Amino acid sequence: MNIIEIKDFADPALDIYARLTENQLVNRADPDHAMFVAESPLVIGRALDAGCVPISFLMERKHVEGRGREVLERCAPDIPVYVADLEVLTQLTGFHLTRGMLCAMYRPKLPTVQEVCTGARRIAVLENIMNPTNIGAIFRCAAALGMDAVLLTEAGSDPLYRRASRVSMGNVFLVPWTYLPQGEDWTQVLHELGFVTVAMALRDDSLQLHDPRLMQQEKLAVVLGTEGDGLAGDTIAQCDYTVKIPMSHGVDSLNVAAASAVAFYQLGLMSQMGE
Repeated sequence: MNIIEIKDFADPALDIYARLTENQLVNRADPDHAMFVAESPLVIGRALDAGCVPISFLMERKHVEGRGREVLERCAPDIPVYVADLEVLTQLTGFHLTRGMLCAMYRPKLPTVQEVCTGARRIAVLENIMNPTNIGAIFRCAAALGMDAVLLTEAGSDPLYRRASRVSMGNVFLVPWTYLPQGEDWTQVLHELGFVTVAMALRDDSLQLHDPRLMQQEKLAVVLGTEGDGLAGDTIAQCDYTVKIPMSHGVDSLNVAAASAVAFYQLGLMSQMGE
């Protein structure tokens, strides 16, 4: 292992972890060198399983021979492994949440919408969802509850943001995903691929989530909107159905991640179990 000791928080080797912004990591001007940072042995391991290529590691010294060893042994021996005492690493905001291990990786090339949807029967569509925690939670729900893929609008949060991938427990690397085409009617794209589109929205003409017409669809796209305003009116109008989750005690809505869990369970997992 290529172990390199860090004693100073200002060391340039820490720039990728401590000083580069998420936008700088994404590096849209040079996508072949775009990066992301994965946190915790679990998330890093799932990223490696998905074929992501590591650039370097940053970790608490004790984890080199501890919980991080299995991950390090999967990587080329010349990859830098920067180690430091906890006193240095805690200057990194949120380091206590990382399980003592970070890994900078190259961003994988995203597939096309058509590639992601090939063979898929149930997909989630996320329109302009901005909160990385919600993105991560939705991916975790998608993996657990029968969604075959996730499509996102580019205005939303990046599934490879550190917080998003951490909250997802690495499930952003298990569920195929990509971005929808900008400037196109993506509902039409999904219709051309054979999907019936379901807008999750609170409207008087909405179907109930358990409506049998939904369960009988061969290919279904569950469309969820941004945290504050929900789905755009044009999106709702272009979807085949509008659906709402029945609620009690006068509650009118759920957090989008909670709503995704309910919708994915009913329209994804339950439809599979009914086959």
